[in-house]
Amino acid sequence: MDLRHNVGDLQPPAGSKSPATTEKKTMELKQALQELRKEEKKKFDQSIDFILNLKGIDMKRDTLNAIITLPHKFKDKNVCAFLTKKSSLVNTITQPEFAKYKDKAALRKLVKNYDFFIAAAPLMPQVASTFGKVLGPAGKMPSPQMGVIMTDNEDVIKETLEKISNSIKIRMKEASIKIVVGKESMKDEDIIENVMSAYSVLLNALPKKVDNVKSVMIKLTMSKAIKVELK
Repeated sequence: MDLRHNVGDLQPPAGSKSPATTEKKTMELKQALQELRKEEKKKFDQSIDFILNLKGIDMKRDTLNAIITLPHKFKDKNVCAFLTKKSSLVNTITQPEFAKYKDKAALRKLVKNYDFFIAAAPLMPQVASTFGKVLGPAGKMPSPQMGVIMTDNEDVIKETLEKISNSIKIRMKEASIKIVVGKESMKDEDIIENVMSAYSVLLNALPKKVDNVKSVMIKLTMSKAIKVELK
């Protein structure tokens, strides 16, 4: 999945109007969605982007690492697994195959091709040493919160894949977080529920909660952003 978060602040500089927003007026979320739907239709199903601009954040001191589970799925995710044996449910790399990923080009291609990685807990030391130098910076390293499984039987793998299908992993790098929360073809009610779920998780993860929120926006892939008020 295209997670597309950690972008620059979209707020206009003092004394100018940024092309990132349609107007300065703040709308309720449902009203903003109605405005976005008035845009000229594109030849593809545009994504709904949720943008949280932050303030009062010290990027060297404050960290935000969160996993958001959305109530409504909108995209299939490509998942790869590091397991002790092959699985019929997911593309699998077993320990004897680790050696070929010492090649940097093969390793970078692997990480680029998948949205999420899961791993059997006994293999994590080898996963970290073989794949960590690329998985870590990409924000795709399996973690106890999302991806490390204690046993690699099919029931556990299936449960983990179902959880991943509705989840987004967030790691803050800049004072603005941008994530995809839906598709234009979805019902407004489902988009709103996804937005509110994402906002709730992010708000609770901020050190000063709402005091760290500068603004909230939504947009389509090809539209300007609209500032919204969430209640």
